[in-house]
Amino acid sequence: MTSEAEQAPGRDEALGYEQARDELIEVVRRLEAGGTTLEESLALWERGEELAKVCRRWLDGARARLDAALAEEAAEDGDAE
Repeated sequence: MTSEAEQAPGRDEALGYEQARDELIEVVRRLEAGGTTLEESLALWERGEELAKVCRRWLDGARARLDAALAEEAAEDGDAE
């Protein structure tokens, strides 16, 4: 038996933020509900860690774009003075 993460290596790069977030929510729901074996719980936890990394990369990228846009705007405002 293989976990979802083992079945599709590299698929996380194609996940959008919302997809990763929604899957992470489902993983957390399943872990909180219980009723899984230790092996299943560990696989879910590992998948959740990977999904959290995907979300973090998206958020870090969005922050960098926002910071760049604000810096550009500030530079334009400085040139106008």
